[in-house]
Amino acid sequence: MDFPLLLIALILGIVEGLTEFLPISSTGHLIILGDLLGYNDDASKVFKIVIQLAAILAVCWDYRDRLIKVAVDLPRERSAQRFVGLLFVGFLPAAVLGLMFHSVIKGVLFNPITVATALIVGGLIILYVEKRSYHPRVTSVDDLRWSDALKVGFAQALAMIPGTSRSGATIIGGMIFGMSRKTAAEFSFFLAIPTMFAATVYDLYKNGSLLHASDLPVFAVGFVASFFAAMWAVKGFIRFISNHTFVAFAWYRIVFGIVVLATWKLGLVDWSTP
Repeated sequence: MDFPLLLIALILGIVEGLTEFLPISSTGHLIILGDLLGYNDDASKVFKIVIQLAAILAVCWDYRDRLIKVAVDLPRERSAQRFVGLLFVGFLPAAVLGLMFHSVIKGVLFNPITVATALIVGGLIILYVEKRSYHPRVTSVDDLRWSDALKVGFAQALAMIPGTSRSGATIIGGMIFGMSRKTAAEFSFFLAIPTMFAATVYDLYKNGSLLHASDLPVFAVGFVASFFAAMWAVKGFIRFISNHTFVAFAWYRIVFGIVVLATWKLGLVDWSTP
């Protein structure tokens, strides 16, 4: 049993769970920490898929009552049909653009320097949005229009650039398009379900051959850590944004990105690139 590797799996699982649904980029954190901890081989590609799946399952568990109700009502209730339709519309841009550019983006942009730059740029955008006068038009997911879902879907597609943050793009995009913070966050969580499940299935199809039985203990540790960390993070995040802005997340992104770029520029850390 490789205990150092299990510890790395525990750390990365916790980081994935804590950051997946916060506007600070889970993918960016995993790329940077994976590089720093030396866990960026072929097995790590599948590991990151597994812990991402755990995070989305945690959201499904947190919102199980709503999801079960939608599933039961879907054949006959217009509200349930409309809710699923909104998710489908929001899912389409990322699905289409992801299929078109997935390989190019992973091959070129998945490195710590790109991530750090995107973290800083995203943080500055959040600060700009939070300085604007804010009068939300939509205060409930049920009040979303089809055009709202589509615009948030295009915002989500920006998160294909590592370091952007899927949740950050959808939440801040939702706020720009007139949603309240809580509504934007909840729609981001719901939209993550089809988006991340589809991405997981696609990535497993592309990288499934890299999965080996000897890796299962490492994957199991990461999966469990990610699941419980994500459950805690989602509940805490909703409570936090009920009374706070996203400014703290913006500054975290900016400082983290600057630290990575500074250590690279000064030669303190030899960040690897694909």
